[in-house]
Amino acid sequence: MLNVPGFIERVKNDTTFYKAFKNLKVIGYTALNDIRMSDKTGGEIASLQSKTEQLVKNGCRTTKKLEETTTGDIYDENKNWNYYTGELYAGLMFAKGTICGENNIVKGSELSIKNKKGIDKHKEQLKMLFFNPGKKIPGIPFIGDKIAIFDDDVAPLYDFVIDMADYQGQLCYVFTVKARADLTKSQKNDIVINEMVTWFNSSSLEIVARTYDISYDAAIYDFNVQMEVQMDKFEDLLVPKLIRYNGNWHAIFKKRERGVFTATLFDFNKK
Repeated sequence: MLNVPGFIERVKNDTTFYKAFKNLKVIGYTALNDIRMSDKTGGEIASLQSKTEQLVKNGCRTTKKLEETTTGDIYDENKNWNYYTGELYAGLMFAKGTICGENNIVKGSELSIKNKKGIDKHKEQLKMLFFNPGKKIPGIPFIGDKIAIFDDDVAPLYDFVIDMADYQGQLCYVFTVKARADLTKSQKNDIVINEMVTWFNSSSLEIVARTYDISYDAAIYDFNVQMEVQMDKFEDLLVPKLIRYNGNWHAIFKKRERGVFTATLFDFNKK
């Protein structure tokens, strides 16, 4: 088990990480939501802090807003998001109206951007990066193939390291993928995923945490993003308990956005 090819295959074929997020579609939970937007000096220009509850009943889920505090121009006058970062967060974490008929079955639910556009397309691409690391992502100019870090033409740019460590009381295998330190300037231009670290429970081999550090500058857009996901168990289900994003990005015809968001999930239930 403790060999690089074995862990590469485990990361490529893992479904526990994706299923953990799918589990959020079928159970109730409470979330603390923290979104903070800043200017180029790091000063905060807009924010949202809220407490929400997902209610699940008869195969349908809704989001109930328990508390909310905002500053700056996080919303426009019609309560629409002024920031794409906030809109993306809401799309991932808040049920819009009542959503029915969802399940947590992974088999046969492959991610695809087919027939998707706008925010829905970008949400799907973000999910692909999250849940299928190392696989090509269609529809992103210049970088789709460069994310395929396990492919023969990209893997030589990376170091792959296996270790064992304690993670919040769990003994874990730690699999680190990191861009090599001795890359030429030309090779560095082919790097999108700077580092990805995955913690696997040493007994169940479920993913218990993952961090990403990604960046790229393609002239018409650029981004520098760090993400972290921590998992927990609710009964027999693996579920995310912490999702953290720290990003600075800009696309042509859009204003630059610098934002940090954190979702803290707890009180999971099957009411």
